[in-house]
Amino acid sequence: MAKVVKLACIALATQIMLAQAAGTASADTQDLRPDQVAFRALYKELVETNTSLSVGSCTLAAEKLARRLKKAGYTDKDLTLFTTPEKPKDGGLVAILKGSDANVKPMLLLAHLDVVEAKREDWTRDPFTLIEEDGYFYARGAADDKSQAAIWTDMLIRFRMDKYVPRRTIKMALTCGEETTYAFNGANWLARNKPDLIAAEFALNEGGGGRTDGKGTLVVQSMQVGEKAVQNFKIEATNPGGHSSIPVRENAIYQLGDALGKIRDHEFALEMTDTTRAFFSKAGAARNDATGAAMVALSKDPTDKAAEAIANKDRTLHSLLRTTCVATLLEGGHANNALPQRAAANINCRMFPGRTVEETRAALEAAVNDPGVKVTVTPPLRPIAVPPPLDPKIMEPAEQLVAKYFPGVPLIPSMSTGATDGIFLEAIGIPVYGVPGTWGDPDGNGVHGLNERMSVKALYTGRDFLTDLVKRYADGS
Repeated sequence: MAKVVKLACIALATQIMLAQAAGTASADTQDLRPDQVAFRALYKELVETNTSLSVGSCTLAAEKLARRLKKAGYTDKDLTLFTTPEKPKDGGLVAILKGSDANVKPMLLLAHLDVVEAKREDWTRDPFTLIEEDGYFYARGAADDKSQAAIWTDMLIRFRMDKYVPRRTIKMALTCGEETTYAFNGANWLARNKPDLIAAEFALNEGGGGRTDGKGTLVVQSMQVGEKAVQNFKIEATNPGGHSSIPVRENAIYQLGDALGKIRDHEFALEMTDTTRAFFSKAGAARNDATGAAMVALSKDPTDKAAEAIANKDRTLHSLLRTTCVATLLEGGHANNALPQRAAANINCRMFPGRTVEETRAALEAAVNDPGVKVTVTPPLRPIAVPPPLDPKIMEPAEQLVAKYFPGVPLIPSMSTGATDGIFLEAIGIPVYGVPGTWGDPDGNGVHGLNERMSVKALYTGRDFLTDLVKRYADGS
């Protein structure tokens, strides 16, 4: 790993200066290397820049990071700040570290700057002040996804300062809009409007990482290789209505309720990708129970109904095996003394890789089986999920480094049942992999919820791990 080499007295002075500038106690930085002190200051500045949709600005965060990159030696030619007139606060940044071999395709580092909303009155601590406490960093975005954005930015800064020239050009895209389906999405905008700017053989993104046993012991690392596609649908029943004192059976609310019950009971068919097959095989073999045996059995024979029945009892495994759709929002009626003229619900679907919006809509319509209930697609439409290959050139360097950094901890390929911005890049032919390195706890570390946190050790260790991993990819063929 590249290190910032300085005289001891200068390093000590730098530590003190950065700690004072960050407004933290010296105890927070006294045991850190000089390069970690600089990284912590960058991470703190990014986390404390509010980038929530309601009042924040990704544009401001991108500009702050661009200034840091310029101080490290990047020129205007290397940096592209982008935004649109209609969404001036939803901007982003693309940075490029040119490689030595033009015949080797670039790689892309992807992260998002926006965060989920956080209300001060709900949190134990100020969500937009980085607080280090009991071995964790607390703040909105401390994990999702400003830890990744800070690691990538800091890495490019160190590479330039160390005069490291990779064989492969390294690009970085920091975007806005990942956390909100209906917001302006920077990754989608780049894919549609600036595909040459971000063109790469592959991209590294969020979505992977490790998990502890809840007591501080790391038990697994994962590489995300593929994800589902998110699509919302609207189901709606409409009736003439009338006075509530003279009810009739043709009631929009009842009709919608019947339709929702059918969607609840509808089971999409089991499917597997190379990634989920490998996951069920490796993760199942690591378990010593009936569920583990069922997972291994399904990896060998997806038609094994007995094994499927056991796996389906686990909600995560159930979701990994198929498209899922669930009601998330409900509206209906117009007065408490009138028969409803309309009733509608939002159905949030997570479509298995390769499945299209139209075939999922048709499946919902067939499940409802009521011509009086309309099923329509709710914009925006997202691309079809394209599963990346389980490429040995991607997996093997990661496996080697996991063995080095975390002896005895397995690296398992996984498919996300959620969603990332990777889907927009995969739509233009860039396979995206969610990297291992950092880790979280079984409770989710408050991501998208209250008191979000990131393990201090996980952040610093993950940063070192990812520096080595990026160098291996950048200097390989």
